[in-house]
Amino acid sequence: MEVERQLGFDPRDREHEKLGYDVESRDPAYRQTSFIEVKGRVSTASTITVTKNEILYSLNKPDDFILAIAEFLDSDTHRVHYVRRPFQREPDFGVTSVNYDFAELIQRSGSPS
Repeated sequence: MEVERQLGFDPRDREHEKLGYDVESRDPAYRQTSFIEVKGRVSTASTITVTKNEILYSLNKPDDFILAIAEFLDSDTHRVHYVRRPFQREPDFGVTSVNYDFAELIQRSGSPS
């Protein structure tokens, strides 16, 4: 939410509504809305777990969905990465969540700007 505010956007916390994303962020200049799923991990983590609902939402709104990763470098420092179009395909019918390789997602990410 802090990063989105710094970018000049108007973020709203939607995490508890279980919509498939955590933050709805509106760009007042262009009247565009982004849907952001936030995952926090220590930099030594091997995977990030994403729910089927999060993946499906991202596939339904591919241009507007962002996977935001807060990478905790130590107890006082973190870095935020944005992965656009993070998922390529729908999970199988019985799948409830999927583990993705943390390093690969970080490599595909960019800065929030």
